Amino acid sequence: MVETWHDATILITQQFQPKTDPAARGLAAFAARASYAAMMLTLTWGVLTATGWVRSVTGRKALRSSHMVLATGTLIFGGIHALGFFYLTIQPYSLQYLFLPFLSGQEIRHSIGIVGFEVMLAIALTAGLQRFTSYRRWLWLHRCAYPAVALTALHAWFGSIANGHLAVVWLGGITLLIPAATVSLLRFLPARTLERIGLVEEQVA
Repeated sequence: MVETWHDATILITQQFQPKTDPAARGLAAFAARASYAAMMLTLTWGVLTATGWVRSVTGRKALRSSHMVLATGTLIFGGIHALGFFYLTIQPYSLQYLFLPFLSGQEIRHSIGIVGFEVMLAIALTAGLQRFTSYRRWLWLHRCAYPAVALTALHAWFGSIANGHLAVVWLGGITLLIPAATVSLLRFLPARTLERIGLVEEQVA
């Protein structure tokens, strides 16, 4: 009799329990959007700093500091976004699922987001090692940020589509994506092309 009453109580609780966790999911969604915005600004500002295209605005040290602040914000909000799903009261994700990519049963959009986040985290943790290694080796690692940002951006867009938020966030997402993609493309164009479009001054022999 007691077991029957207990089973009935569980069944009634499950029927009236909300199917979503709006507080935790709302926090995760906000953190995701803040991380995306900071990531795109980090990439844009980083390219402008590395190339010196905005060096006349302020000192190089201030530019680098701003880049680091934006990168830190990207990682903090990205971490909050991931952990938000660990603290769901309804069907939470495990830490293993959230931080280990390409697990069995893991969605591809989650896997690429994890890879992108962890590559950016590795770059941030090794940013201070430039003085202890060759510049070329450090630069190779730092340039891994470009594919990492691309993977994370794909994660963000596919996540918006899967959650039905694309109609709400697409304009802001594209507005932030276009400058980042543009300066990244210009970063790797030949010097002659950059001189032709007026981004760098022509070198006088």
